[in-house]
Amino acid sequence: MTTKKKKPSQNTTLITGASSGIGAELAHCFAQDGYNLVLIARREKELKEIAAKIQKQYSVEVRVIAKDLSRPDAPHELYQELNQVGVTIDILVNNAAFGNYGFFISNNIKRELEMLSLNVSALTHLTSLFAKGMVERKQGKILNVASTAAFQPGPLMATYFASKAYVLSFSEALTNELQGTGVSVTCLCPGPTETEFSKVAGTYGLKLPKRQRMSAKDVAMIGYRGLMKRKTVVIAGLSNKILVIGSKFLPRSIATAFVRRIHETGGKHKL
Repeated sequence: MTTKKKKPSQNTTLITGASSGIGAELAHCFAQDGYNLVLIARREKELKEIAAKIQKQYSVEVRVIAKDLSRPDAPHELYQELNQVGVTIDILVNNAAFGNYGFFISNNIKRELEMLSLNVSALTHLTSLFAKGMVERKQGKILNVASTAAFQPGPLMATYFASKAYVLSFSEALTNELQGTGVSVTCLCPGPTETEFSKVAGTYGLKLPKRQRMSAKDVAMIGYRGLMKRKTVVIAGLSNKILVIGSKFLPRSIATAFVRRIHETGGKHKL
């Protein structure tokens, strides 16, 4: 069975962290509905492979740019590159991020700061650069990918959880600021998902049942639908919604201790 091709749209979506996982699946969601794509990640080979599959399956234009967005100058470089070739971004998807497991004082601080640069600074910088044009055109959408980690502190992944809390708060505030402009901001909050996240973060040992992990495809589709409906916060999966709601009724200290207990199953819990 082949996927029906749609006529290319004049609209273009930029997706960061598009070389695998949720980012790659979001690329398929947008392409299926006829959006042209700009895919960003560090790994050029993987990006080109995804672009080739999408172009074969759907009649859309796909532009690939290999770039490490954790570098402070990278977001502006990307913005200038697209301006120079006349590419207008109608939808921005800030998906690129990574985590780092272990006690904060034992972790490599360079790695922690790189995480903040990507998860927080790059997302903020890209939003500033592209949202201004959207407001001028009176239309546009922004999808910021956070996590259910945004709703409580996370011992043994303190910086990552804090970075996602920033993304959630930032997105909700922007939603309020941009009311009446024609530009919407949606924050997608997935729970545990079958991606390369654990490999990069070093959380192999966390004993989460497979049934608690959603597929990247399902998460991407939930996020895509929420974005198109201009929802402010989208929590992927019923069980994750229940956990988030439940955590709001617990004292912060108890919620924090609960997260630590889960993370200690990874084995790296001694200073």
